[in-house]
Amino acid sequence: MKSGTTDGISVEVGDSVLRISIDRPGRKNALDIAGVSRIIEVLEMAAVDDTLRVILLRGEGEDFCSGADWVATNNKDAPKPRVGSLQRRTPLQAHRLIELLLEVQLPVVCAVRGWAAGLGCQIALAADFTIATEASHFWEPFVHRGFSPDSGATWLLPRLVGTARAKDLLLLGRELSGREAADWGVIHRAVSDPDLDHTVAELVETLAHSASVALGLTKRCINRAQESSLKSALEAEASALELSSRTADFREGLAAFSEGRDPNFEGR
Repeated sequence: MKSGTTDGISVEVGDSVLRISIDRPGRKNALDIAGVSRIIEVLEMAAVDDTLRVILLRGEGEDFCSGADWVATNNKDAPKPRVGSLQRRTPLQAHRLIELLLEVQLPVVCAVRGWAAGLGCQIALAADFTIATEASHFWEPFVHRGFSPDSGATWLLPRLVGTARAKDLLLLGRELSGREAADWGVIHRAVSDPDLDHTVAELVETLAHSASVALGLTKRCINRAQESSLKSALEAEASALELSSRTADFREGLAAFSEGRDPNFEGR
């Protein structure tokens, strides 16, 4: 995968890590259709790239992502879309992005400064590990703007914080600071602003040296178990165990345990 910036999305690959940065600070890193499509394209390539072991999502400037760029989407000079445009396009755009973050068998780390609103909030919720500054803001502004939520908000939030708190966030539009988001269990961790980059780098480094196949299969089992029976979850675990126990990392893990040392996983 090539590094570079296209449609306001910066992509950098190195040391088995795919770094995706939203680079539209003039729009508070709001995502337009082209930007969403670019992230989807990159995630689809990452899903089948055996050289990668971690995905890092972040925003350039003061904010992570202020949501979908409705100003660009509703340009008055552009032709008016046909009725049903949102219904036809959303599953292939914002919804597809959230699905990929949950489905890709690589750990996804999200670093949040400033605002994570709307689609930006859902990206942070869908990541496996979101680390934010204590003063950052998580907000679901949909109802306050006169329309209903999208990008998985009504699926993600009740599973993370329960129905009552999800209604507080989605129906009443309550904003959460990074500290509150961590306390509620919305995100992995909140840290001071000066500590964010270092804390994220440490986590990415840890994940980049983990047993990648086992990690990806475990992520898949966790996410699918949320909508399956115990029997189905047990069957999925058995299949994942069969695959992960055939990896070189499994053999290395056993050898390291028997020799009393830390394992040296290579992601295979």
